[in-house]
Amino acid sequence: MLETEELKKIFKEKIAVEGVNLHLDKGEAAGLLGPNGAGKSTTISMISTLLKPTSGDVRLNGKSVIQDPSEMRRILGVVPQEIALYAELTAYENLKFFGRIYGLSGKALESAIQRSLELVGLAERQQEIVKTYSGGMKRRINMAAAMMHEPEVIIMDEPTVGIDPQSRSHILEMVRRLNQEKGLTVLYTSHYMEEVERLCDRIYIMDHGKIIASGTKEELKNILSSEETIWIELNRPHQKFFQELKSFEGVRQAFEKEKGIKLILPKGSLLLREIFQASERHQVQIININVQTPSLEDVFLHLTGRKLRD
Repeated sequence: MLETEELKKIFKEKIAVEGVNLHLDKGEAAGLLGPNGAGKSTTISMISTLLKPTSGDVRLNGKSVIQDPSEMRRILGVVPQEIALYAELTAYENLKFFGRIYGLSGKALESAIQRSLELVGLAERQQEIVKTYSGGMKRRINMAAAMMHEPEVIIMDEPTVGIDPQSRSHILEMVRRLNQEKGLTVLYTSHYMEEVERLCDRIYIMDHGKIIASGTKEELKNILSSEETIWIELNRPHQKFFQELKSFEGVRQAFEKEKGIKLILPKGSLLLREIFQASERHQVQIININVQTPSLEDVFLHLTGRKLRD
């Protein structure tokens, strides 16, 4: 349904996106993962016709969106990373404004407003001024605005950043329901691995402007199928202990996580004795140690060398 072809964007000689190829089938939910600065938002801006690529193309049902953006704009809804609402207006007035931009009027406009408010669970708060809303409520109205014209495709750029757990859960369940029950095609970016795992059929991992891996969750986890993860929980962080573990032969990746250390190494590596010996030398107390199958987050760390929210 929707695909990009060697999409590239250069800003003042800096390459922000380089040769990105991705596709979404009709009714699919695809995730776009990447640390800050990976090029996700620039890619989304080009797909949604807000930004012209330096080269490459975006195609909707085989037709170039760059040459003729009208059909894409008709069927697309975008939930931007930043809140795009008028703070001094009520939720109802905001949706009325955006509905008119989409060409709605009369009974069709009123019906769309109430449908969108019900969708995000804020029908009872529609007459309140947006600036009085919590961050989570603003994000939900932001999403309602994108759904006013009943789009066939929706792009969501980190829609749950900085919101309360209740609003986050509401948004995730709403996206899941729209995708699975209504057949809405979704391109979803997030800083939260668990969101993408929960919502998306297929995942693209992006770093330094390029797609570096793609596939289903299981296909991506198979990248580390011959490896295992050791999670070591400590009573306190200790740099010298971490550096020694990192230098052990066979350790592929090592990461500090709050009061713990995560090691990725080949399956069957017998390093537990060496780990405990090192802890004694550095007088570090190990609270817990677990050997686990690599997760999607481990794959991301392995491919990018960075945590998702770095």
